[in-house]
Amino acid sequence: MSSIDYNREIKVRDGLCYRFFKRAFDIFASFTFLCVFSWLILLILLLKWLEDFHRPWYVSIRIGKHLKPFKFHKVRSMIKNADRLKKKLIKKGLNEADGPAFKMKDDPRITPFGKFLRKTSLDEILQFWDIFLGRMSIVGPRPPLPEEVKQYTEYQKHRLDVKGGLICLWQITKNRNSLSFDEWVELDIKYIEHRSVWYDFKIMVKAVWFVLTDHSGE
Repeated sequence: MSSIDYNREIKVRDGLCYRFFKRAFDIFASFTFLCVFSWLILLILLLKWLEDFHRPWYVSIRIGKHLKPFKFHKVRSMIKNADRLKKKLIKKGLNEADGPAFKMKDDPRITPFGKFLRKTSLDEILQFWDIFLGRMSIVGPRPPLPEEVKQYTEYQKHRLDVKGGLICLWQITKNRNSLSFDEWVELDIKYIEHRSVWYDFKIMVKAVWFVLTDHSGE
C-alpha cells in the first residue's frame, strides 16, 4: 500500500525575490541559447525534414501553471500521425506506464533520427523559445497533455501549482525509467516545496551531467 499522504497540504515555495531571479535567468539563458545555437537548431530541423519530408517541428497543447493551456514546441521525433497511432497502442494495452502517462520502451512511432534526438535530448531544443516567451521555465515539472490532466486526482494536480519546465527532478533520478507515476508526482511536489535559486542550479548541473554521460537507459 502507498505511504503517500494524498490529503497533506502542499506549500509552494514562491517568494517574490526567487520569482524575479528565476524569470530573469530564464530570459537570459533562453535568449543566449537561441542566439548561440541558432545554427544547430536550423541544422537539426533540416536533417529532420530530410528524413521524411514532413514538418520537422511538432506543436502540441500542454497544461501549465494553474491548469492554463499553452502551445508547446518540440523537434518532431515521431512519424506523421503519431497521435492517432498512440490511441491504437493504448487500446491494445501496450502502454507500459501506470497512471495517465504513456510510455513504451520500443515505441514504434519514433523514427531512426528521432531516436538520436531523444537520446541526446535535442528534441527538446525548441522549448527554449517557450521559455523565452514565459510559457515555461528552465527548471520545473514537465508540462502534461490535456488528456492526462483529465485523469489527475486533486493531489496530482498540485504538480501544476508552478510553471512547467524543461528540466525536472525525476529526469535526473538514476532509476527514472522505472519510476511509477506517483513517484514522478512526489518528486515534482518535492521540487515545488523546496525550490530555490541554489536548488535550481544543482538540478541544471546534474541534468547536464546526465546528458553528457548518457544515462538515458537507466
